[in-house]
Amino acid sequence: MSNLAVLPIIIPLVSGILLAFFHKKTSFVRHAAKLLSVISTGVAAYVFFYVFQHGTVTLETGGWEAPYGIVLVADLLAVTLVLTTNLIGLACVFYAPNSLSEKKEKFYFYTFFFLLITGVSGAFLTGDLFNLFVFFEVLLMASYALITLGGEKVQLRESIKYVLVNLFSSIVFVTTIAFLYSVLGTVNMAQMAQRVQEVEQQGILTTIGILLFFVFATKAALFPLYYWLPKPYTVPDPVVSALFAALLTKVGVYSIIRMFTLVFVHNTSLTHDLFIWIAGFTLVFGAIGALSTNNIKLVVAYNIIPAVGFMVMGIGFYNETALSGSVYYMVSDMIIKAALFLLVGAVAREVGTSDLRKMKGLIHQFPLLGWLLFISAFVLAGVPPFSGFIGKLLIMQGGFAKGQIIVVIIGLLSSLLILLSIMKIFVRGFWGEKDESITVDKKAVNALSWPVAFLVFFTVLLGIGAEMFYPVVDNISNQLMNPEIYIDSVFKE
Repeated sequence: MSNLAVLPIIIPLVSGILLAFFHKKTSFVRHAAKLLSVISTGVAAYVFFYVFQHGTVTLETGGWEAPYGIVLVADLLAVTLVLTTNLIGLACVFYAPNSLSEKKEKFYFYTFFFLLITGVSGAFLTGDLFNLFVFFEVLLMASYALITLGGEKVQLRESIKYVLVNLFSSIVFVTTIAFLYSVLGTVNMAQMAQRVQEVEQQGILTTIGILLFFVFATKAALFPLYYWLPKPYTVPDPVVSALFAALLTKVGVYSIIRMFTLVFVHNTSLTHDLFIWIAGFTLVFGAIGALSTNNIKLVVAYNIIPAVGFMVMGIGFYNETALSGSVYYMVSDMIIKAALFLLVGAVAREVGTSDLRKMKGLIHQFPLLGWLLFISAFVLAGVPPFSGFIGKLLIMQGGFAKGQIIVVIIGLLSSLLILLSIMKIFVRGFWGEKDESITVDKKAVNALSWPVAFLVFFTVLLGIGAEMFYPVVDNISNQLMNPEIYIDSVFKE
């Protein structure tokens, strides 16, 4: 049954390769992509329930025992994020035919879509730091193709910035891995945790750990490294923006969680306290950015930044309650960010602009999208009983337990700013008298609305069904606070 760990990687990889051979047969590829995405999501759900019931599943690739070979570790955190990734991918693959031009679909969109899912799933499941770098590069190469799909001037301009930032962070990443290997003699995460514990995380290891954090912070768009994110995430097609917003920054956050709950946990007064204040600045600057623009796509893009701040704040508090909140909030935010990007993309497509000043009374043309936006604003801001509230409440409780009152207050105030930024779209763009100059294709709008409703449904379910889902994140946080559980699952002790 250990082969279960590789299925969420193999299925989208094979899917992407197969669809490349039929890229000109648009109708066939659309239906095949939907079917393959349903299969991938079903397999991810099965692996999730298996791991929840039976515990962590590990796979020693090639039959090489850890730490000599590459190990895939499907623990509860990894499979939860893999399942969330596939749910988002499922919504996007049904949204894509109604959003993309046929020309874009023929230029291997579905191939790169599945390769992106492959890279993200692999990053969540790998138990090897160098292999994490490899999966980062897989998802980044797919994202380079997707961000330039269409070849418009603005896409090419923003993609240069996107590629250069990620290229630089990848160079620093692989260099940091080399430093770490020279000190520890291994890149297996479980063995790294053992060896760091043996030497009690000496000064050189803490320095390497902080350098590794800044690599992941660049990819996650934390302060002061967030400047690159908003515009590159708004220039591609909405379905691509949704995938980027939901998945790419979260891989960076996941990497921080994994490394700083497993390996670098012996000098938390320096490392994790640093995370708290970086998270606080990230919250403030991200929320201000969201309020500063009238471009509805940029409003949503800027809101990625404070959400990442909340997640990293929970990691910095480093107690079981706060980590539960970070994981809960991450799952909720992955889904709601994808929904919001699909939503504003549909509006901008039908209205012909993303400038909020040129919109009014859209609730008459887009009633379903309007109320989905209204609900999404409450989810994003953390208004009870929605899922954002559950995650933020747990993080705040962890902050009070840590005595970080000032940062908790910053978090609460930034939540109000987040709510204002999204409600600004609803009040100015959707509320009011009908604009007769705007005509919409109701059939196209309905086709674009249902994938959004599918994702919003899950975020609402995460909130009102918190009693059902909380045991999962509680189990995850317990595993994160006890690294020996992960180590024992790898070495089968």
